[in-house]
Amino acid sequence: MSRNKFRIGALAVALAMLLGVPALAQVTFQGNVVSSKTLSVSAPFGGLIDDIGLRKGDPIHVGDVVATLKTTMVYAEMDGTVSGIFAREGDQIEGITERYGGVMYIEPMHRYVVSATTEKAYNSSETKYIHIGEKVYLSCTKDGTHVGTAVVTNISDMDESGNTPYKLEVTGGEFYMGETVGVYRDSAYSTNTRIGRGTIQQNTAAAVKGSGSVLKMHVKVGDRVERGEVLFETVDGVLDGLFATDNVIHAPMDGIVASVEAAQGSSVEKGGKIITVYPRDGLQIQILVSELDLTEIHEGDKVLIEFAWDMDSTHQTEGTVSSISRVGEERSDKGGSAQYLAYVDFTPDDSVRLDMSVNVYTLDPDASEAPDGADEAADEAGEAPAH
Repeated sequence: MSRNKFRIGALAVALAMLLGVPALAQVTFQGNVVSSKTLSVSAPFGGLIDDIGLRKGDPIHVGDVVATLKTTMVYAEMDGTVSGIFAREGDQIEGITERYGGVMYIEPMHRYVVSATTEKAYNSSETKYIHIGEKVYLSCTKDGTHVGTAVVTNISDMDESGNTPYKLEVTGGEFYMGETVGVYRDSAYSTNTRIGRGTIQQNTAAAVKGSGSVLKMHVKVGDRVERGEVLFETVDGVLDGLFATDNVIHAPMDGIVASVEAAQGSSVEKGGKIITVYPRDGLQIQILVSELDLTEIHEGDKVLIEFAWDMDSTHQTEGTVSSISRVGEERSDKGGSAQYLAYVDFTPDDSVRLDMSVNVYTLDPDASEAPDGADEAADEAGEAPAH
């Protein structure tokens, strides 16, 4: 601090003597960087913190990632075509499912199913026993012109007549809706391989469900999807109506992280604090003004700010006195002068950190600008001019 005072003072005196102008630096105050306010970055919806990489004291800029919230991916369970999407991004899934039976539906790639029974099967123990997943061959009973293939997808308990009902999904061939077909175990449609008879029906679209709220849709009506493809993402909690944000939370301001309220894996409610920030536009210089110096500094005065860490005086900036307290601070020395807190507004850059020590110099508002040759005079005084 003393070196800074001496450097500014020496330069001012040299300029005053050599150039005949008043010294620019009048009174020196010591202070530090403080924040006038804090702002919070909150969760837009409830859920689990998937990732957060910030710590207290980290610098942060507009658009930086603050945290990500965990989402749940909902996948297609079958090949088919997306139809009947009833939910939008932001909707609660439970309400949509209660009303429509699902978030969306997938029409299966295979259009037909067969409700069959062993009632018309060839009379043998082998043809009365149906195997889940086995491939079978279909032929219409009217004239045999419609043929195709199918797979056994479901087997029910034996009925009162001793026959076994089962379901087939048609994997090949064209048939009429409601058409009666025979079911065989070989492609030659041999009578002794017939395992039953059934009726062609429409394959039912499959409802896709979930829980929570829809954050993001990945498909639209008419899209062909494959089993395992992502259909939509959900999050826990409630979103704001039909408005949904991304699961990545971005910083809305420049500043310094004051505290981190959330941790990876922790649960956060909608509106819950993720981090607290000292915004950059809220940084000020705090100084103590002795009652003996109150006549030397006033609200609205322009001042010169010099950071104590910069011994070469290259990091100087201008500020404006924004306020001077009317209430004195508690005296450590009861016999000393009263001290009053004052605050200086300035424009910080990325090198400024909270609690940095600074020197604040009042400026003479009546001082004229140094004429040509001031730099040379300053050089002769042994110091570089301060700009």
